[in-house]
Amino acid sequence: MYAIIKNGGKQYKVQEGDILRLDKMSLEPKATIEINEVLAVNNGELKVGTPFVEGAVVTAEVINEGRAKKVVIFKKRRRKDSKVKRGFRRDFTRVRITKIAA
Repeated sequence: MYAIIKNGGKQYKVQEGDILRLDKMSLEPKATIEINEVLAVNNGELKVGTPFVEGAVVTAEVINEGRAKKVVIFKKRRRKDSKVKRGFRRDFTRVRITKIAA
């Protein structure tokens, strides 16, 4: 059984026991969250929502929060003496999917 959920403008295909990095939610470890934005559920037959499947809930447990590795953005315009270097670190919440209820 799997579900497709939406979080932070991104879509994830999840099964029970999967570990995901979602956008930061400022929650304590061992807290449980319910994700109601379920786009599709497959438990033998595929149910696709318009846009969300009615009554479908994905339950997850927070493992920890952290920051990803730095992504360096470097832009250079040749022969113009123009350079820009920026860095970015994404904050995330790591969760484990515990239950998919359709």
